[in-house]
Amino acid sequence: MYTFGMVEGAHAFDPLILLLIAIFFDAYVGEMPALTRFVKHPVVLIGDLINFLDKKLNRDKRGDMDRAVRGALTVIVVVCVTGSIGIGIAWLTLHHTFGWILELILLTLILAGRSLYDHVKDVANALKISLEHGRKSVAHIVGRDPAYLDEHGVCRAAIETAAENLCDGVVAPIFWYVLFGFPGLIIYKAVNTMDSMIGHKNAKYHAFGMTAARLDDVLNLFPARLTGIFLILAAFFTPTASPLGAFKAMWRDASKHRSPNAGWSEAAMAGALGLALAGPRRYSNKVINDVWIGGGTARAKKNHIEKALYMYVVALLINAGWVGAIAIIRLNVE
Repeated sequence: MYTFGMVEGAHAFDPLILLLIAIFFDAYVGEMPALTRFVKHPVVLIGDLINFLDKKLNRDKRGDMDRAVRGALTVIVVVCVTGSIGIGIAWLTLHHTFGWILELILLTLILAGRSLYDHVKDVANALKISLEHGRKSVAHIVGRDPAYLDEHGVCRAAIETAAENLCDGVVAPIFWYVLFGFPGLIIYKAVNTMDSMIGHKNAKYHAFGMTAARLDDVLNLFPARLTGIFLILAAFFTPTASPLGAFKAMWRDASKHRSPNAGWSEAAMAGALGLALAGPRRYSNKVINDVWIGGGTARAKKNHIEKALYMYVVALLINAGWVGAIAIIRLNVE
């Protein structure tokens, strides 16, 4: 484990302490819009690299095998570039007096706990004005066509986003940081970004993005299940939520989700709130007839979004708590 193999020296800064500070900063300032007005967000820079390679390597005239090889090459290039940058940033933190400042800024930018909370909260607030406002707000966080969503559909979409992206935006990045430091976090974020950009099952990307999609599934395998556990624990501290319902739904329905990972957090959230999530949904060019998970009602309401956000915040605190526990154990070991 990276955090138990620290380089010690006069300039070293404990990465776990840095991570805890970043978690606090993310909760307080979020994506730091004042900074990103002048410099590109690191995920945007990663996206620019992916987009460049996509345009150069993924052309219509090429066959599926050729595209699959070039897609794998894209993954290798992006992982090597981001991993090298991550190693350099971690080295600065451990060897230079003020090198940790850069890593702290990047950690705060990459962790998406506050950002996701704000976007989901915006949907709840927009629905208080009108359904149309709710549709416009939820369009910022989901890929499905909001024009076909009624109020219940908008609420379900917001809750599903909070549950699934709790893993992608917070739990998984922190998990890989604890194991491998900043290189682990930035590589995970690069793979996750590739999956969102090129990991689609359509004519253009089903071969080219196959490696990125499969690698993202592998990297989320354990964090997704950990996220489900965090949500079950969060249900103990959420008024009217059911921890037993969360456990039963996760155990029964997680594998029914079309994603090998997203079902763990979505099922736990659905069971805790007495909802049915996932199910059939419409995108701009297709309809996906997925099964319902959770076993409750599909008629989600605005108050369900509020309860989901309450659980989400408690899960974030639990996530920070296990990092703090490892930091304390580490100090005692040393």
